Amino acid sequence: MSLNTKGKAEHTYDAIVVGSGISGGWAAKEFCEKGLKTLVLERGHKLEHITDYKTANAAPWELQWLNRSSREMLAQQSKQNRTGYTVRPSHGHLFVDDEDHPYEEKKRFDWMRGYHTGGRSLMWGRQSYRLSPMDFEANAKEGIAIPWPIKYEEIAPWYSYVEKFAGISGNNDGLEQLPDGEFQPAMAFTPVELDLKASVEAKWKKRRVIQSRCAHLTKPTPEQIELGRSSCNYRSLCIRGCPFGAYFSSQSATLKAAERTGNLTLRTHAIVHSVIFDDKAGKAIGVRLIDEITMETTEYFAKIIFLNASAIASTAILMNSTSSRFPNGMDESGSLGGYLMDHHLGVGAKGYVETHTDKVQFGRRPGGIYIPRYRNLYEKPEKAQYLRGFGYQGEGMRQGWSRPIEGFGADFKKQLTSFGPWGMSIYAFGECLPYANNRISLSKDKTDKWGLPIVVADAEFQENERAMRKDMLSDAMEMLDALGVKGMSQFNHEPQIGLGIHEMGTARMGSSPKESVLNSHNQVWGAPNVFCTDGAAMTSSGCQNPSLTYMALTARAADFAVSEMKKGNL
Repeated sequence: MSLNTKGKAEHTYDAIVVGSGISGGWAAKEFCEKGLKTLVLERGHKLEHITDYKTANAAPWELQWLNRSSREMLAQQSKQNRTGYTVRPSHGHLFVDDEDHPYEEKKRFDWMRGYHTGGRSLMWGRQSYRLSPMDFEANAKEGIAIPWPIKYEEIAPWYSYVEKFAGISGNNDGLEQLPDGEFQPAMAFTPVELDLKASVEAKWKKRRVIQSRCAHLTKPTPEQIELGRSSCNYRSLCIRGCPFGAYFSSQSATLKAAERTGNLTLRTHAIVHSVIFDDKAGKAIGVRLIDEITMETTEYFAKIIFLNASAIASTAILMNSTSSRFPNGMDESGSLGGYLMDHHLGVGAKGYVETHTDKVQFGRRPGGIYIPRYRNLYEKPEKAQYLRGFGYQGEGMRQGWSRPIEGFGADFKKQLTSFGPWGMSIYAFGECLPYANNRISLSKDKTDKWGLPIVVADAEFQENERAMRKDMLSDAMEMLDALGVKGMSQFNHEPQIGLGIHEMGTARMGSSPKESVLNSHNQVWGAPNVFCTDGAAMTSSGCQNPSLTYMALTARAADFAVSEMKKGNL
């Protein structure tokens, strides 16, 4: 391993951000706009907005192997393929090669990753919901794990701040379990979704069917237009990259805003090894990285360091950051690596209706309906006892030419060019409790090709989550039954941590260094100029998609960091 010995001044910035994804992009924007010379380190390759979305406009017949996975792809991306949709010629190149980026599983762990500029902000599902006051209070009230060190009221202004810039379509629905926000017009219900709403809300007074809240522009603001973003085109090809900038990603929004200030330096192929802690100064002074291609080791220095590499990767960096002050990594609580969470999914129901045959939907929306949590709020568990609850996502769309069609000749051709019936499906996302024994660690004897110890995952969904799934399935079926669907089928796949792609915890926030890795401002205890604001910081998970919370935490922490730096406290 060779060390780059360029002068320290040449490698010194005001702030260093590790990771260019959803939270890293936000950190970069906030620092650059506040006048800080900011270095963003991305471990993968450079991926340009628009020009590098190579398949964004490809028709189905233009894709290799009709967009089916080849044997070579499946061999190289065997773990990335566990979702059933990530390894395809249209977008498989956005997910990592499992052979080059291994990890160890004591229990099955599905770690989906994208190593390129923007990270998973290019491939995320874009469902954007706030956590509620009751989500921030649940641990304390139930005696689970540790309490959050912040309340909803402290983060609410930052939710508003990031919603306005990112652009979230949705409605203010007046729900205590799903706080209202700053929304652009919601995407319309389809006829069958309106029927589901009517039937569910008539039968269950506290269940609500609302329009999904998506990070898609429907009425761009002048600020968004100036960045080159435009309204959603309803193409449903989002996972390939959006050349219109219609959905929120680092490339289309935060990194572009940061770049316009002239304060941004982006270095790709930069695999961060560790944070450098100066024991005499009592604070971190920079980071050590390995060049992905040359294997050369380089050090960069800054007053502020933000870890935004994703929950598992940020925690691995903290674990690898040893010093006299932190002999076991940047933690003194013993909680680093523990309390790994993900939402459990793969359970729900679907069917079709025989009504509205004279109507079709407009385009292919990126979102559909959302049914906010009601169990353990307004309705007690029915099939089993459990804490917390779940919500549903779903959609009602007319079936097209890809539906099962039988026959031959003229009738077969006619069916191929005709719409089928309206289908309706709903699928649940359930909360996972934070468990101390759901952990990641670093291998003591296995390293990757860059000499870094590989991640070892030892986590699973436990009794509370499995009990919850009984109601998740039963409730889905009874709500579709109330709609009057035909041919109903149910599904309840074996839940696996990672398949939700919502990894959370492992460097949690708390009120004391004896029980947590981070304080209420996302600072590492004992290293106040090191912050972590991605999924690793989560103290509990809620059942809502978490990315909006990462954005709000990041903007809040960046504002605090700059204020503290100006006061001379960092």
